[in-house]
Amino acid sequence: MPLLDGLDPSQREAVVSEAAPLCILAGAGSGKTRVLTRRIAHRVTAGSAEASRTLVLTFTRKAAGELRSRLQSLGVRDQVAAGTFHGIAYTQLRRRWADRGELAPTLLESKVRLLAPLVQRARDKSRNPALVHAGDLATEIEWAKARMVSPPRYEEAADVSGRRLQFPLATMAGIYQRYEDDKRRKRMVDFDDLLAGCVQALESDSEFAAGQRWRFHHFFVDEFQDVNPVQFRLLRAWLGDRLDLCVVGDPNQAIYAWNGADPMLLREFPQHFPGAQVLHLDHNHRSTPQVVSAAAAVLGPGQVRPRAIRPDGPPPVVRRFQTDEAEARGIARILRRAHGPGVGWGRMAVLARTNAQLVVVEEHLRAAGVPSRLSGDGSLLRQAEVKAALAQMRRSGAGSTFTSRLSDVETMAMESGALEADAGGEERRLNLQTLVRLGRDYATLDPAGSVDGFLAWLRASGRGEGPQQGSDAVELTTFHRAKGLEWPVVVVAGLENGLVPIGRARTPEAEDEERRLLHVALTRALDEVHCTWAEHRTFASRTIARSPSPYLELVEAAIATMAPGADNGPVAIPPRLRAQRDVLRERRHGASSGGRSTVEGEAAQSALATLRAWRSATARASGVPAFVIFHDATLGALAEARPSTRAELLALPGLGAVKAERYGDTLLALLASGS
Repeated sequence: MPLLDGLDPSQREAVVSEAAPLCILAGAGSGKTRVLTRRIAHRVTAGSAEASRTLVLTFTRKAAGELRSRLQSLGVRDQVAAGTFHGIAYTQLRRRWADRGELAPTLLESKVRLLAPLVQRARDKSRNPALVHAGDLATEIEWAKARMVSPPRYEEAADVSGRRLQFPLATMAGIYQRYEDDKRRKRMVDFDDLLAGCVQALESDSEFAAGQRWRFHHFFVDEFQDVNPVQFRLLRAWLGDRLDLCVVGDPNQAIYAWNGADPMLLREFPQHFPGAQVLHLDHNHRSTPQVVSAAAAVLGPGQVRPRAIRPDGPPPVVRRFQTDEAEARGIARILRRAHGPGVGWGRMAVLARTNAQLVVVEEHLRAAGVPSRLSGDGSLLRQAEVKAALAQMRRSGAGSTFTSRLSDVETMAMESGALEADAGGEERRLNLQTLVRLGRDYATLDPAGSVDGFLAWLRASGRGEGPQQGSDAVELTTFHRAKGLEWPVVVVAGLENGLVPIGRARTPEAEDEERRLLHVALTRALDEVHCTWAEHRTFASRTIARSPSPYLELVEAAIATMAPGADNGPVAIPPRLRAQRDVLRERRHGASSGGRSTVEGEAAQSALATLRAWRSATARASGVPAFVIFHDATLGALAEARPSTRAELLALPGLGAVKAERYGDTLLALLASGS
């Protein structure tokens, strides 16, 4: 059948399976949207599903539009309903309100509108009044509503979940209650209320539930790893006692737990739906084997690595720079070298953990003549905390100089760093520090400058207001915003501890999500991926020494172990790493260039025990799993080879420049003490 043409065996099985419920685990690049749309079209064509009674649930209107477009190209016209959980719930509630003769409440599109007047009360009770933002309050309310946690239950639920704010949880509970009271008094509902309201209506009104269940019989859910508890409960309410459900998701792309998503709903799908079939799409059609291997490595051991279908490409490259300015210039050089026939500017991207990191990159790309654009609402001047800081600077006394007002903003940013614990605070702190750095640049040009002059300079120079636009431009975006996109050439920038993983990731669950977030960033690359970091980064007026992300060592280890005979065929290995591999092989055969024989027996076992004890202590002190420090294979190679110089260390697998810089002297001392 034409609908099955071009599918690999696992994709074909997922399309034609008669199982219900069905869970399709689809890794990055495995063709999940292709499988989802073909499965819908196949069922409609085969007569096992009615197009007019099929509902496809997505998380963005854009995704819903793409699904409809693909279904139309497959011959399924405008009969399948596709939309977001919120959109479908709102449509059903509006019909219910109309049928009951009730006046529809006003939809509150931004919580900040009602929360802004409550901010001052929170500031009065916080440890640092200047740091309370309406955005903080909105994020916390969204987290609570995603779990259907009411204001009276908030404090206990937040404490159990380890939520940490800049003010007491009891204060947040009070704000939450006042927010709900204000909405009720003004006959308003927010977007989160649409989900909970639809759940309540379906569970309490049997006539309404029967009507909706008659309307939709066949359910498909995309990106199921992003479903939160209230969305899951709504899905169960729509289904009733029926089982015609197909979900598609990837647990390794679950990157929104901080905002309420529960990836365990995907992982434990068979527990929620006994008898469900789980299928795996086990081929990566997007990226080269080298990109797939590096992206899989950052997830840690025990992960199933998809089989890459494409031919070999260049191995990932890790580059260290002395400063963030040097890193930005280096990124411009990388992009210029990659640019050429078949690789226009629009086929490249620079990804960073936070939007603030991209401002420096954009400046240097502009200076190097590389067109670029910041995706999404990325302009610095559009950020709420930047707007508030500029407004504060305007309100300062007439006798205050521009630089003194700028210092107040810097103090705010520094204090924010000391208290950081919420999901968006790190981004806000970095945005404020970026504003200060740009302000100091402006002050060197105009010592008697003003806030209005600063804004005019930012806009005239293109800084802060938005980058160069155009269809052929390098995309500058964050890891989160890059999800679902792809480019032949990707630079993953700012891979430093404190950014990747982000400083607030203090629990194993948060650290796991940071791994997945980097995995998402790396899997955006089709052909080439470049990883960069800086030894020193400037935050406002402070230049701070940085250390590489611990995940970089996993990427380097993956590069070092790329060898002929792997599942995906021959893998190109850089000359330096090939030489290191060959030296290690010689040593294992007792014929190293230095004439030392392979260490065996008790001496090797003693060295291995010493190294393992050191690794455990170091992992505990660093708050990371032991394998992040070193894999067992690397410790075994160290105990066997017993290197005595930095050069010999670098000849071992899993010991690239990053790891040797961090642990080299300690390792040499440990091994020497046991010789």
